[in-house]
Amino acid sequence: MSSKHIDYLRREHACLDAEIDREAQRRQPDEVLIARLKKLKLAIKDQIAAWSRDTGDSRVA
Repeated sequence: MSSKHIDYLRREHACLDAEIDREAQRRQPDEVLIARLKKLKLAIKDQIAAWSRDTGDSRVA
């Protein structure tokens, strides 16, 4: 995996985190949407962690 792809994954992880926070702050947050976003965020974190293990890079999302 290229470093550009990893940078993209890290940006996506941060965007999902911000989106989760925004949704949680709403008067009536959509819990199903939050759960979906958290699953996506975790999947991205897992991809980053797998890449880090393969390359020896200790930086994870």
